[in-house]
Amino acid sequence: MVRILSADAVGELLSLAELFPVVEEAFVKQGRGEVERPPRPHFPVGIDIDRVRDGTNGNGVAGAGTETRSGSEPTEQDGPLGTGLTMPAYIHGREVYATKLAAVHPENCAHGLPTVNAQVVLTDATTGLPLALLDGTTITSARTGCIGGLAAESLGTDPVRLGVLGAGAQARWQSRAIAVGSAVESVTVYSPSDSREACAAVLREDGIPAEAVDTPEAAVSGANVVVTATTSETPVFDGSWLDPGTLVVAVGAYTPETRELDAETFERAARVFADVPEEVADIGDVRGAGIDESDLLPLSAVFEGDAGRESDDEILVVESVGSAVLDAATAEYLYEKSNARGVGEEVGL
Repeated sequence: MVRILSADAVGELLSLAELFPVVEEAFVKQGRGEVERPPRPHFPVGIDIDRVRDGTNGNGVAGAGTETRSGSEPTEQDGPLGTGLTMPAYIHGREVYATKLAAVHPENCAHGLPTVNAQVVLTDATTGLPLALLDGTTITSARTGCIGGLAAESLGTDPVRLGVLGAGAQARWQSRAIAVGSAVESVTVYSPSDSREACAAVLREDGIPAEAVDTPEAAVSGANVVVTATTSETPVFDGSWLDPGTLVVAVGAYTPETRELDAETFERAARVFADVPEEVADIGDVRGAGIDESDLLPLSAVFEGDAGRESDDEILVVESVGSAVLDAATAEYLYEKSNARGVGEEVGL
């Protein structure tokens, strides 16, 4: 039998306060090399079938970048609709391991759908039998939020004046998690769309003092913690706007094409931490700034007490691409809690 934990079930079981130490321990295990975390493949997915068949943009107009030859499929077509990712991980000594199947579709927000969707499969490490299928979208949001929450708790200063670039699900989870670990004085949210108003409203409903602002500079100026949670391919703020002592947490860029931070932000930073240094080294933020893996400190070093903030005026950067180790730890926590509480549905495969 396999336990199904839906989004509602995961939401019922999940506590960010309980998840903080789970995620922190997973980081420490990862930093010590006590995990199996194979490289995560990511690949383009999704094409417009109508365009493929008739060589148009779906409105009867020849689509740019689409070429057809008589009796053949198009040789080129518009870019993919999204990115698929496969993320397995095992923490040594644990009774389970996890595989997350994730998808990132940037245009989903225009249709009222989440940008990131995922499922997590939990497997018995002793027998290889499937144990559970969990809503991975909430798991991804929560464990990524904990990265910002733990970073602000360990590297930020209270009270937090939070500036958020982006207004989707992750912007909300980052804000919630930071509010769990730190005293939040204010939150300013910017997005080029009206979603910033909705995001601020949801955060206020959660008891977090948030307001939408009309420019990225208004979100960044005066903040001592800045979070970027976008799928942008160009920097979303100017590094010169950062006040001394600001902590920047960037969670949106995950490929060479995606970029949220400019070179000046890195030039002003005393140290740059990364959840997975070897993978962060390949994202647009880091490549665009001309730094490499040797310039990145593992975030686990902060939790081990080996690195951190050394003065109040230092600008620090935390870059996150996400680690399947965190998914495995979070899924295990939820599965054990579901067993204890009898939450979820048992089905046979």
